[in-house]
Amino acid sequence: MSFQRTPAGLHWAAAIASSCLLALSPAVQAAPDEIQVYTEEMDEPGEFGLELHVNQVMRGRTEPSYPGEMASQHRLQVTPEISYGISKTLEAGLYLPLAMSSSGELFGNGLRLRLKYIAPREENDHFFWGLNTELGYSNHRISESAAGIEVRPIIGYRDEHWLFAFNPIVNADLSNKVSRRPVFEPGVKVTRRIAEDVHAGFEYYGEYGPLHHLTAAPERTHNLYAIIDAEVAGIDINFGIGHGMKNAEDGWIAKAIIAFPFK
Repeated sequence: MSFQRTPAGLHWAAAIASSCLLALSPAVQAAPDEIQVYTEEMDEPGEFGLELHVNQVMRGRTEPSYPGEMASQHRLQVTPEISYGISKTLEAGLYLPLAMSSSGELFGNGLRLRLKYIAPREENDHFFWGLNTELGYSNHRISESAAGIEVRPIIGYRDEHWLFAFNPIVNADLSNKVSRRPVFEPGVKVTRRIAEDVHAGFEYYGEYGPLHHLTAAPERTHNLYAIIDAEVAGIDINFGIGHGMKNAEDGWIAKAIIAFPFK
């Protein structure tokens, strides 16, 4: 499928990308294997889906932050996600994260299971809300904690031109010898339609510290991505270039999500 971009669409894309990238200062958190803000999109009941999450740290840490960690410099992460529509409101997913080090070694990095709920809506209702819960095992190469849990509320608005999505995420490590205090890591996504099946905008990811006592504002970590969402021949593609704003570990990061529906 080819897209006819209008001058207005190109103006919006350039303006959004410029505002996202020029505002940044030189630093980003260690990139997770999944860099995504969740929306209301789900598989239809009885249908499977496959998403491929890919990201690479183009400039990052050359030394590990704890013994046994894979340093983030040039680390490539590829995570297949298999999903299944249980009902109109429930979807299950399985993640199988892989990582390649700067030396070219490929490793499996555990697995995660998730269950996503999106509340029923009327056909013309632009607002949506839901909840995603996730439980997983991670290899010591990419996490000090072998087990973890995530609770991700999903709140948003979508119309013909705009998408606004907010994920006030709470993560907690479950292993021994690490802090098990829940931490707050919000995610935000805003896009505008610039052409048929093409949207441009930004995604924001933050680390605000323990939920019971948030880190002081000057010490919080912020990461911003300029992104494009497009549908090509029935395949949904999300592509972004991100950089850290403050108190982050890694530099430039490229990310993509490629969704293959099975109908």
